[in-house]
Amino acid sequence: MIEANEDIRQAVREGYGRIATGTGKSCCGPSSCCGGTPCGGGDSGDAAARLAESVGYEAGDLAALPEGANMGLSCGNPVALASLREGVVVLDLGSGGGFDVFIAGRKVGPSGRVIGLDMTGEMVAKARKNIAAYRAAGGADNVEFRLGEIEHLPVADSSVDVVISNCVINLSPDKPQVWREIARVLKPGGRVAVSDLALLRPLPAEVRASVEALVGCIAGAVLVDETREMVRAAGLVEAEFESRSDYIASMSEWSDPLYREVAAKLPAGTGPADFVTSLSITARKPQA
Repeated sequence: MIEANEDIRQAVREGYGRIATGTGKSCCGPSSCCGGTPCGGGDSGDAAARLAESVGYEAGDLAALPEGANMGLSCGNPVALASLREGVVVLDLGSGGGFDVFIAGRKVGPSGRVIGLDMTGEMVAKARKNIAAYRAAGGADNVEFRLGEIEHLPVADSSVDVVISNCVINLSPDKPQVWREIARVLKPGGRVAVSDLALLRPLPAEVRASVEALVGCIAGAVLVDETREMVRAAGLVEAEFESRSDYIASMSEWSDPLYREVAAKLPAGTGPADFVTSLSITARKPQA
């Protein structure tokens, strides 16, 4: 099991390393599909911005981002879910090029702190390179990026006010451990706000066996009910789950190549939106 889990991590690490350097694709979003050709038409930046706006990001927040931070990998808006306030410490799991970190950094202000964590060295390097542009555009000196796995967070116990994550936990081969780690690093009363992909019903085996579908955030997804149980088992309370299948429908409308490939392997008369949903999750760590 350990070897199998590491094989999955390595496949994801290599896939997202290629995305960070512009030599690969992920179809969590349309911007980097088709070997770099945007699925939604126009240039990849336009496609990434359209995707972000479709899941609730404000145009002003997107305009303030360093160039290349938005790679179109979102499936929701955890920053909005988190309702961040000034002065809090935020941890972003799977921070990529820094997209949500830089947006969150402006919301928590100079007295707050945002830590981005990613297991892909190329992503961490890309995000760190973007820090200078973030500061120059009026961002505070309040963001950092760490290399590490979301199953083993390099973060102290009870040190974070809010944990966010955007379309990443589905990639983990050990999701219960991720939720336990979230509970560990949150302060008593701290909150988690996650956007992720989840399943409404099991995917066919041939889809789950596809490495491209794994890197595209589909093959690694689990049932909504399984996610509920993992959150509960981690000791988090006041959990709320909101399903948004319109995200999946949008991907199909954009003629995303991975979603076309997945659709071809589904039972006749069904589509990706019948199986996969964007799931917004909020919960809280109990007070001590």
